[in-house]
Amino acid sequence: MIKIAFLTPEYPHVRTGTSGGIGTSIKNLAIGLTDLGCEVRVLVYSQMADNVFMDNGITIQQIKNQKFKGLSWFLTRKKIENIINNLYVSNIIDVVEVCDWTGITSFIKPKKCPVVIKLNGSDTYFCDLENRKSKWINRFHEKRAIANADFHVSVSAFTAKETNRIFSQKFVYKIIPNGLNVDDFQSKNNLILKSKNANILYFGSIIRKKGLLELPFIFNELINLNPNVALVLIGKDVPDIATGNSSTWEMMQLLFTDIARAQVDYSGALTYNDMKNAIQNADVCVFPSFIEAFPVSWLEAMAIGITIVASNIGWASEMIENGKEGFLVHPKNHVEFASKINEVLNDKSKSESLVLNAKTKIRNSFDTKIIAQKNLDFYNAIVNLQV
Repeated sequence: MIKIAFLTPEYPHVRTGTSGGIGTSIKNLAIGLTDLGCEVRVLVYSQMADNVFMDNGITIQQIKNQKFKGLSWFLTRKKIENIINNLYVSNIIDVVEVCDWTGITSFIKPKKCPVVIKLNGSDTYFCDLENRKSKWINRFHEKRAIANADFHVSVSAFTAKETNRIFSQKFVYKIIPNGLNVDDFQSKNNLILKSKNANILYFGSIIRKKGLLELPFIFNELINLNPNVALVLIGKDVPDIATGNSSTWEMMQLLFTDIARAQVDYSGALTYNDMKNAIQNADVCVFPSFIEAFPVSWLEAMAIGITIVASNIGWASEMIENGKEGFLVHPKNHVEFASKINEVLNDKSKSESLVLNAKTKIRNSFDTKIIAQKNLDFYNAIVNLQV
């Protein structure tokens, strides 16, 4: 059976530090591939020390960055290159997949081991879609890393198309979306929505690009339509790059009306299990994002069985059919966004239909078993080309 390595700056484990969507998607895929009989090794760079340990059948190899003034970036890449070469020559791995974020493989070109780059959204991608200037160094490394890769895959067609446009490339990408283990997400037992104190939940980073500076205006409109709602926010507060403000949450608070602000609860970042419990208690999940690639958070809410009202930009239609598995609205259309939230709160039949359709789509299209097999077929094709 094929042996796969993932090169990443993050992985969700207490020994590897904090992790976001990239790490979660890698872990989900690693579990699925392990269940299919594959050997999986996760190479996590930017660690405090070099180390190897096991995580439920997955080998985690921590890599400490090299430190040398002015050359740390290059020496770290060469260290990683040597690690990949040694693992390949020792028949420990057959292929390595790396995320596009900041272009770690810009100066990594293993002698024989094929390198797959996966688009989860590079820094340049997010900056471009936010209409702000990216760091030239990140753009340089990310473009070079994409060009260096032997094979290309993307979590969404939208992200592939935009990445080619941004970097003036014409690469052909295999589209394989993120997935999750449906069995790990207990469905909400009661689909009957509350008539009072309905919980509207957002979970994810508290950051401009995910529409968090639009959410107060949406909630202000919702309060006018339905005073018996509460907005629950879960996630890490992030500084606002556009203004230099150290707290997006502080900026948000100024945008709520007094009445709306009294019904907002910000819990900060929670553990993964506590977050899943919070999703269980939600009546509607809202994701007014301007920029994503293929957000795992949407999949998690759909799997648990919570109605979603989300952004209608780009990637969204690859996840949700508007009006069938959730509602999709532009984040700046505050009135319409609020109206759709209120509609599912008041229309039990419609909400149940959206939830059931979403859960069916998750199980049939985005379950880890399905996504892992698509990835395995892709890796097998790559390895067979090397023979």
